[in-house]
Amino acid sequence: MDRPFAAEFSGSTLAPENTMHIDQLRKLCLSFPGATEQVQWEDHLLFKVGGKMFAITSLEPAPVWLSLKASPENFAEFTERPGVIPAPYLARAKWIAIETPEALPLHELRQLLQESYEFVLAKLPQKLRQTIALGKSPRLSRRAKSIATIKKKPRVRKRRVSRQNRHR
Repeated sequence: MDRPFAAEFSGSTLAPENTMHIDQLRKLCLSFPGATEQVQWEDHLLFKVGGKMFAITSLEPAPVWLSLKASPENFAEFTERPGVIPAPYLARAKWIAIETPEALPLHELRQLLQESYEFVLAKLPQKLRQTIALGKSPRLSRRAKSIATIKKKPRVRKRRVSRQNRHR
């Protein structure tokens, strides 16, 4: 199956006018206050707010073009449409996956991305939301940074010694 990924990702004019290519996607997602991008899992571009993902796209040809967070109502509605499926690995958290840029009209895709951003933003701690609303760059706490950058070491439980056995 021939997919238009290479043309879209290069910013070529071969993409139809009513579909979104990667440059437009980046521009829209990064226009949201506090939004950042990060390449993860080798070839996936993640868009985040407050360190939490709200959209994922693949930089290489893949079965899924874009995944994003949806409300429970939108999840049920959109997964019934052709070209939209429950997102692999993220469906239980109500993420949808759009198989091709042509699967949804441009205006609907923009609205879904805005809603995904707002849905994730609403779940952030109030202090972080206030920081983002003021236009400041959100700073993660030391604990959040350590969790994000260092894998937790397994806890070693100390064996409790009963009072009777202490004096032996």
